[in-house]
Amino acid sequence: MGRMVGRSDSRILHISTPAGTFWGACGFWMGADFTGRSFDMRRISILLCAFLVLDAFSSSFAGKVAQAADPKVAEAADPAGFQPLFDGKTFKGWEGNLAVFQIRDGAVVGGSVKQQVVRNEFLCTTREYGNFELRLKVKLVGDGANGGVQIRSRRVPNHHEVAGYQADMADGYWGGLYDESRRNDFLAKPSPEEQKKIVKPNDWNQYVIRCDGPRIQLWLNGHQTVDYTESKESIAQKGIIGLQIHGGPPSEAWYRDIVIREWK
Repeated sequence: MGRMVGRSDSRILHISTPAGTFWGACGFWMGADFTGRSFDMRRISILLCAFLVLDAFSSSFAGKVAQAADPKVAEAADPAGFQPLFDGKTFKGWEGNLAVFQIRDGAVVGGSVKQQVVRNEFLCTTREYGNFELRLKVKLVGDGANGGVQIRSRRVPNHHEVAGYQADMADGYWGGLYDESRRNDFLAKPSPEEQKKIVKPNDWNQYVIRCDGPRIQLWLNGHQTVDYTESKESIAQKGIIGLQIHGGPPSEAWYRDIVIREWK
């Protein structure tokens, strides 16, 4: 923007600025060419208001584009391309022990607060997924409740267990990537201090899980908790998705608003 130089007449200003498309167009619209001609304060006020509105719009648009491109706020990005993985009413596309899993208030509920959870149980998709971004809301109910979201996993033959990566849900484990029934260890997880800042106890928490080639990333309530790259080529990069209720005290694991976006 050019400099403004006041003249002796307080109602008149003289503007010096480089000629440009935007300013030239504005000058044409207002009957002045901004290269040295004078015009009254009313026209300057109109022009400045128009410029400020345009500047504010441009800054807001640029900010939104930058935010959408930032993987750290992936869960706030445009939901275009996502498909429901659970319809909120039926178990279509899922399989598991329906004596343990039920549908309540549009959510999958595993376990019960009225009785002991005898063993680990998993509700799993009937098809496999490779490269994808999975979004869902999760909640634990009951003291000692424990659950998790299995990804790129498989059912252990003739057994109730599922083997593979798990986005964990439990006190001290939230936001961690565990290798269920395979390496039986955490591959990455946030510190207890980070978890306390991120997790909403006894409330809904949002997981975003992204798998792209050997790389797995987790976000919990908008905070990235894991960025892990698998180094073992023998580990499958495709598998089922599962919802777990961990064996233990009377408790429930809730899952809802489950959507997914895939790519090759």
